[in-house]
Amino acid sequence: MPVKRYSRQRELIYRTLKASHEHPTAEMIYQALKPTNPNLSLGTVYRNLNLLVEEGIIARMSFQVERYDADLSPHAHFACSCCGRVSDLMVPYDEELDRQAAQAGYQVEGHKVLFTGRCADCIIQT
Repeated sequence: MPVKRYSRQRELIYRTLKASHEHPTAEMIYQALKPTNPNLSLGTVYRNLNLLVEEGIIARMSFQVERYDADLSPHAHFACSCCGRVSDLMVPYDEELDRQAAQAGYQVEGHKVLFTGRCADCIIQT
C-alpha cells in the first residue's frame, strides 16, 4: 500500500476495506474496528478514507450513501433496491462501450456499470 506517510489507523482501515466484499460505508468500517480500537473516531475513518481516495489506493462510490472499494480493476456492481447491499458483479468489461462513446466525440478513460434490482437473498425472502 503506497501511502505517503505511515499511519497505523490508516493501515487498519485499508485492511478492513480490502478484506470486505460489501463495499462498506465509513460507518461500517468504524463499527468493525471500534471494538479493538476504542480510541478510533468516525472522523478519523472518514479522513483516512479520503486520503486513500486522493492517493488513488481506493475508490469512492456514491450510492445512497458513499461506499468504498479497494478493488480498482474494471468491474460492474449490483445494488439491491430492497436491502441496500452492493456487490461486485463479475461480467466482462465491455470495451465496445468505450469505443462508442469515443465515436460521439468524447475522450473516454473508461466506464462504470451499476446494475440495480433485488439480490438473491431478497428474492428468496419474498
